[in-house]
Amino acid sequence: MADKVKGPASYFPSIERTYGRPVSDWLAQLEALPDRRHMDYVAWLKTEHGMGHGHANAIVAHMLAARKRSATGSGA
Repeated sequence: MADKVKGPASYFPSIERTYGRPVSDWLAQLEALPDRRHMDYVAWLKTEHGMGHGHANAIVAHMLAARKRSATGSGA
């Protein structure tokens, strides 16, 4: 049996169903923006795309955690 997805990624299936786009599209759009604070990215998704707060927060948290892992060289 596969491990249950935890953390921000647990929202991804719902995000894709609700907004009709893969999470990779949302991540690419965020990466194209100038650097911002976490809540500024969340506000952008909510304002520009009508995304709910929890979904926006999950995508941003995932993106920023991936950046941090990349910057520190940690694959975990």
